[in-house]
Amino acid sequence: MKYLHTMVRVTDLDASLDFYVNKLGLEEVRRKEVPQGRYTLIFLAAPGQAGVAELELTFNWDPEAYGEGRNFGHLAYEVDDIYATCAKLQAAGVTINRPPRDGYMAFVRSPDNVSIELLQKGGAKAPAEPWASMANTGKW
Repeated sequence: MKYLHTMVRVTDLDASLDFYVNKLGLEEVRRKEVPQGRYTLIFLAAPGQAGVAELELTFNWDPEAYGEGRNFGHLAYEVDDIYATCAKLQAAGVTINRPPRDGYMAFVRSPDNVSIELLQKGGAKAPAEPWASMANTGKW
């Protein structure tokens, strides 16, 4: 058995691609337009992870409300520098819902409220400001 991908439905394709590609740093691997089914599939992966661990964004052309789907859980990505990643996301307008107070773990949300966990590669960094004293914001 081989893990292929995780699928999440998105309501605004441009906002989702801006978040996952421009802000989070994933790369588009492939795209499939299905006019007869009225949907678009876009597969994304962290650099070097195509074919290993992918995220499938499903955009249905006909509007539909999906809700938050908290039973889904979250997507998780390992990052080289948790503080630099959170600072970059914050500068791009992304809310850091659970700051990396411990130097190891943070949570943000996509435009469709999918929870994204960021984990520091190789173990926790020393706690540092402004993160160490930053409170949680919203749900994560």
